[in-house]
Amino acid sequence: MNASFFRRIWVTFSAHVVGFYASTINGFRIKGIENVPREGGVLIASNHISAYETIFLPWAILRSYPMQMLWAPAKEELFRKRFQGWLYSSWGAFPVKRGRDVRAGKVINELLEHEKVMLFPEGTRHKDGVLGPGNRGVGKIIYDTRPVVIPTALVGLNRWKFPGVGQDAAVCFGAPLDFFDLYEREDCKETHQLIVERVMTAIADLLKTEGAYVSKG
Repeated sequence: MNASFFRRIWVTFSAHVVGFYASTINGFRIKGIENVPREGGVLIASNHISAYETIFLPWAILRSYPMQMLWAPAKEELFRKRFQGWLYSSWGAFPVKRGRDVRAGKVINELLEHEKVMLFPEGTRHKDGVLGPGNRGVGKIIYDTRPVVIPTALVGLNRWKFPGVGQDAAVCFGAPLDFFDLYEREDCKETHQLIVERVMTAIADLLKTEGAYVSKG
């Protein structure tokens, strides 16, 4: 999936408009961006607490790496309205059907050869901030594509009101994860589960460092 020069200009411009609202009018802080490689296949694996993450995460990347794309699978319902679908698509989102979507999985795998992709391993949003379990399918993607995996923690965004002023939130990019031992294992469900559990543990550790970890119950 290629992005034209003009599309990249549009995405970078849009991200800076979002960034002005997020980080100037409000207090959206970006931590650990030095952990995100400039080039190559990169998977940004984040907790999922707000519907606005697919707008704010690109800003966090593009502020340091302008003219790049942060691709994102998104539920197909978001693309049913023509203008809304065009807008999401122009920013690098692409539709995913509920359940197992072979076509979308192929797109993700191809993108991760050279591009940055964001995924939410939980698969569903937790507005209460609780970190849910990771989807084994994400472990399979990582096993198959071997990208640089950056655990990412979003904090406070679930409490934002739109429009709003002076609200605090943060995104924290952790150090790349090492799966060498797991890549040596058989390509099976157990291995994929162990991979995604390692991702979720790293996200939980980031949340704990920020004092934002919410346990179940």
